[in-house]
Amino acid sequence: MNILITRPLMDSEDLMGKLFSLGHKIVHIPTLKISTADVSPVDAKKYDAFIFTSVNAIRNLKLINQDTSKICFCVGSITEKLVRQKGYNNTISAGGTVNALKNVILNSDQIDKTKSIAYFCGDYISSNLDTELKNEGFQVEKIINYTSEKITDLNEENNKIIKNHPPDIIFIYSKRSAESFIEIVKKYSLNGLMTESRVLCISEKVLGVLKKSGWKKLETFQPGEELEKLKD
Repeated sequence: MNILITRPLMDSEDLMGKLFSLGHKIVHIPTLKISTADVSPVDAKKYDAFIFTSVNAIRNLKLINQDTSKICFCVGSITEKLVRQKGYNNTISAGGTVNALKNVILNSDQIDKTKSIAYFCGDYISSNLDTELKNEGFQVEKIINYTSEKITDLNEENNKIIKNHPPDIIFIYSKRSAESFIEIVKKYSLNGLMTESRVLCISEKVLGVLKKSGWKKLETFQPGEELEKLKD
């Protein structure tokens, strides 16, 4: 199959290698550029717990007085894995969605409303998790430690590959990435080549963006399920 991956190379290199080894043709078109935000290191002593809804928040984590026993609430297993690689051992993983993460925090016996929580995230988020937790009485501070910039240009080589080998499957990993992908498709008049493509979306919100733009063959998946989805 011809498979189009829209994630940055750092996040997709392992998956691309596995897909290539299975005989699939891979087109890599990153739709977002991730950069470290211009913020001062955070004093870990000020907080009793951390929240991470993205691996980018972990990669761009800058702390002083680091404490690897800190409670870390992670949106899913991949995020939790990276947190553990950073040395943290008190981690809790939700089911891969922000809503599931919220419920995990609300029902956790490791944190209560008297504790202070740092929520590390990007400048563009699809859910106001900090506001929702504050409405429940929790003390949460949102700390933007990375930024994302849309990539809407397509190089000549990838444009040619898509036209010669239209993708059978497209993986989209965020709402902002979906918006960027739609802009690329319109800009280079590629929509007609992808009418039969299965578009696999990381969440219902991502799916909604594409559905609104007229895409038909839409499905959701959980991080780590990519190879299983190819068998469907």
